[in-house]
Amino acid sequence: MSSPDPQVRAARNPSARPARGPVVAVTGAASGVGALLTERLAASEEVKQVVAIDERRGECADAEWHILDVRDPAIAEKLRGADVVVHLALDLDLETDAAARTAYNVRGTQTVLTAAAASGVRRVVLCTSAMVYGALPDNELPLSEDAELKATAEATGVGDLLEIERLARRAPRAHPGLNVTVVRPAVLVGGGADTALTRYFESPRLLVVAGSRPAWQFCHVDDLCSALEYAAMEKVEGELAVGCDGWLEQEEVEELSGIRRMELPSAVALGAAARLHRIGLTPSPAGDLAYTMYPWVVSGSRLHDAGWRPSYTNEEVLEELLGEVSGRHTVAGRRLGRKDATAAGAAGATVALLGAAAVVRRARKARRRI
Repeated sequence: MSSPDPQVRAARNPSARPARGPVVAVTGAASGVGALLTERLAASEEVKQVVAIDERRGECADAEWHILDVRDPAIAEKLRGADVVVHLALDLDLETDAAARTAYNVRGTQTVLTAAAASGVRRVVLCTSAMVYGALPDNELPLSEDAELKATAEATGVGDLLEIERLARRAPRAHPGLNVTVVRPAVLVGGGADTALTRYFESPRLLVVAGSRPAWQFCHVDDLCSALEYAAMEKVEGELAVGCDGWLEQEEVEELSGIRRMELPSAVALGAAARLHRIGLTPSPAGDLAYTMYPWVVSGSRLHDAGWRPSYTNEEVLEELLGEVSGRHTVAGRRLGRKDATAAGAAGATVALLGAAAVVRRARKARRRI
């Protein structure tokens, strides 16, 4: 009988772990990407110990758990003895109040960076998004990691991510000796990811803005975790972009998904999206639409140069995404209940929502004439 895999042996027997491997702390370790990374690191024979931090205990039995809010300065004591911190405690939920989300994301990152420096941690790994590059019609295909961050705060959570990027750049100057690595994934799929971009594929028609040039690049959550592990194990550093190799054109996405397009003029699409969000009918601001209009594909060259490769193709990740969202009905970022979708039909709901925006516009014009 063959012996168990070395990673399995290490997870079952903590004493089998290497004496000199790093101690890695993970925030946001109870769910999503944090939970997957915690399990991955706990199974690695290259990691001495995993310290898991969250507001509730997760399922990984081989990690040392600490239950607290990452904004609590007491986290400094919990990080003492750690070599690396991977900070994944972020709230990018579409339904969260924007002010509360920013308070949590920015203050949490500030606290973790300060606490890590005070506790003698040598490296902090942050995770933002390739969205920070911005989706612009003149973007190169693909963008290098060193490309200017041209995003604005108009899309969901992107303002928070840009502030986290600024904190990352300032931290080594404020805390000499602290290394900060930033990982920026493309459209994330798997691990419970629920974003305006994954909801795009829950619609009965793929909204295409006339004259736009979309280019779709995905990142499977397993590939993100392996890239984060590369960074945590100090195999690569700096600002890292991660995603599948290459990209898919809109026509390829439509052919692979079998979902037909609904094409609208730019003024209509952007104007309707802004009004629907302003009156509370949809959670997604108009800024989210830009990421379905223009390219923001990344090269991932630094990870590739370090020997990392994605395990998934864009086609494979899109197929998985379509399986995950099957049976869901979303219009303009707003997820419909089964009764809503059945009563009106999702396509009819699209027209109804766009019509509602037009009604609001006409009503406001009428008030101005009075």
